[in-house]
Amino acid sequence: MTIRLTIIATLWIAALLSIAAAADSPRNSNSAAAPPAVSKIQGADTMRLEGEKRFRANCGRCHAAPQKFPPRMMATILRHMRVRATITDEDMRLVLYYMTQ
Repeated sequence: MTIRLTIIATLWIAALLSIAAAADSPRNSNSAAAPPAVSKIQGADTMRLEGEKRFRANCGRCHAAPQKFPPRMMATILRHMRVRATITDEDMRLVLYYMTQ
């Protein structure tokens, strides 16, 4: 019985760690990259503003912007809501950037 519980606990921990690692890993996107002349600050501001716009369009119908959550928790929340609200992966990525910056 103890061995069975140990195995189950180990599998759960491994699953949670893999989910957390997937949330933190960079994703390949097919979108066009910003030109090199754009500074990182301008790019970050653009991403934040676009994320806010997409939050208002997709999430704002039902939710007010919540308090800041840790990035891993917010990634999990967004993955669940992505299925329910049928938002795209790019929308999810931008909203996650907006919510965690």
